[in-house]
Amino acid sequence: MTYQNVALFADTYGLLYLFVLFLGVVAYALWPRNKKKFDHAARIPLEED
Repeated sequence: MTYQNVALFADTYGLLYLFVLFLGVVAYALWPRNKKKFDHAARIPLEED
């Protein structure tokens, strides 16, 4: 394997891997079941001790 082959593989499949990972994170953040947890986390800075 040459450097060019490795770089091409990393560019192509690395981009696909990161895109799928991004879609997974977005789906997790927008999943209706997680809304309560994220709403609670968003209110934590506003709570007084």
